[in-house]
Amino acid sequence: MSKVSKKSLIATAMIGALALAGSNIAAADALTDLQKAEAKIFKQSAKSQAKVTNIYEQTQELLGEYRNTVDSADVLGGYNDHVQRMVDDQKNTLVSLQRQIDSIDKIKQGVVPLMYKMIDSLEKFIELDVPMNLVLRKERVANLRSVMEDSNVTVSEQFRLVLEAYEIESGYGTIFAAYQGELDLGSRTLTTDFVHMGRIALVAQSLDAKQSWLWNNKSRAWEELGDEYLKPITDAIRMAKKQLPMDLTKLPVFAAGAK
Repeated sequence: MSKVSKKSLIATAMIGALALAGSNIAAADALTDLQKAEAKIFKQSAKSQAKVTNIYEQTQELLGEYRNTVDSADVLGGYNDHVQRMVDDQKNTLVSLQRQIDSIDKIKQGVVPLMYKMIDSLEKFIELDVPMNLVLRKERVANLRSVMEDSNVTVSEQFRLVLEAYEIESGYGTIFAAYQGELDLGSRTLTTDFVHMGRIALVAQSLDAKQSWLWNNKSRAWEELGDEYLKPITDAIRMAKKQLPMDLTKLPVFAAGAK
């Protein structure tokens, strides 16, 4: 080994120290740059992750909306099918109603003339029947004719009234009733009490209870009765008006086949 001076050794040592120090500084700078790069990468990665998370959440939200839309579409489809069935049923009902209306029009064509015939028959029957409540019964027939000419009254209501009039006429044959009215004796007219037992007997009595008459439906005339019938007829009138309890009484009747 050659002999080197101390100055040379010191210089060499200083150069080596400087070289080592330079090397350390370069390494420190590289580490700092690396750390900055890593921090930048981490920051960018965090941003990217946030974007991914946001996209994922949006995707989940859109997926939920899609599923809700699909479910709503299924529900709406089912409801539309239900409504369509209802519409179809209503159409069938309208067709059925139209058929019924058409048939009603045909029924009217037969019922209306029938009602006029029934009213005519009722009027003739009253004219030939025992004349109890005659004024009221004639008024009922006149009202029926008026109703038949009223366009505001339905055919069904007209028919109901005609049938009701027939039922009332039928009832006269079974009731025991008294009423007050005018007695036409031809030469004079009196206000009297009338009492009838169905169509078996119709009698009248003056309001002072001093005269009484019996209707003879064959001769279509009133026949005056004897005094022996005054009290029984008075009692019958009071019983019919519920002024006396029901009891046996004597009323005149025409025997079957009597003229």
